[in-house]
Amino acid sequence: MVAPFKPFEPHGRGGPRIREIPLRLVLPNLITVLAICAGLSGIRLAFEGRFEPAVVMVLVAAFLDGIDGRLARMLKATSKFGAQMDSLADIVNFGVVPALVLYAFLLDRAGSLGWIAALLFSIACGLRLARFNVLDDDLERPAWQAEYFVGVPAPAGAVVVLAPMYLAFLGLEPTRTVAYAGTAFAILVAFLLVSRLPVYSGKKLRIRREYLLPVMLAAVFYVLLLTVYPWQTLTASVAGYLLFLPLSASAYARRAKIEAAAEAAAAETTTETPDATPEA
Repeated sequence: MVAPFKPFEPHGRGGPRIREIPLRLVLPNLITVLAICAGLSGIRLAFEGRFEPAVVMVLVAAFLDGIDGRLARMLKATSKFGAQMDSLADIVNFGVVPALVLYAFLLDRAGSLGWIAALLFSIACGLRLARFNVLDDDLERPAWQAEYFVGVPAPAGAVVVLAPMYLAFLGLEPTRTVAYAGTAFAILVAFLLVSRLPVYSGKKLRIRREYLLPVMLAAVFYVLLLTVYPWQTLTASVAGYLLFLPLSASAYARRAKIEAAAEAAAAETTTETPDATPEA
C-alpha cells in the first residue's frame, strides 16, 4: 500500500521540514520566479541605459506569466502557494517594473509629475490585482460575466503604458513635452486598470475546426512581425487594443440586456404557470 503524500512533516522547533515535492508542483512556481527575475532584470537594464533590452524583459515576464497558470492547470498542480506567488509576480512585473522603466526613460523629464504618474500606475496595478482575486472567488457572480475582465488586465496595462517608449524607438524625440504627454498617458492607463470597464477576456472563446489552421498561421505571422519589426508591431498592437476597449464595452452592454431580458422572461413564465395540484 502506497503511503499518502505528505510534503511537510514536523521537525521540532525548527518548523516543518520539506520532505519531498513532485516536480510537477515545482515547475509552475519556477516559471513564476523566472518571470520575477526577468522583470527585475528589466529595471537593472533601464538603470544602465539599455532601454530596448529592458522592454524586452518586460515582454518576457508577460509571456512567462501567461504560461505559468496554464501549465499549473494542465499538470493539475494548482495550489494556494502558487496563486500567491503569481499575484506577487504580477505586482512586480506589471506594476513596479514598467513604471520604473518608463520613469527612467521618459517620465523623469516631467519632474515630480512624472514620479506621481509612475506611483499611480504601480498602485493601480496592485488594486486591480486585488480586485481580480476577490471577483475570482465570487461564486454569486453570473457565469457569463466571467468572460469579461473588470478593468484593463495588468499584463495588457504594462504593455500599453510603455507605448511612448515604442514611439521613441521609432524616432520620436523624448523631449519634455513628450514627457508630459507620457505622464498623462500613464495616468490614463492607471485609471483604466481600476475602472469598471468590461474587457472581453477570450477565456471561453472556441475556434471552429475549419478555422484552426488560418488562426495558427496568423499567430505565427504576428510572432514573426514581432521579431522582425518589434516596435512597429507593438505600437500597432497598442493602438488596436485601445480601439478594442469601447467595442468590448458595447458588446458587454448588449449581452447584459439579453441576459436581463431572459431572466425577466423566465421569472414571468414562472409567475404565470399555475401550480399543478393532483385531483382527489
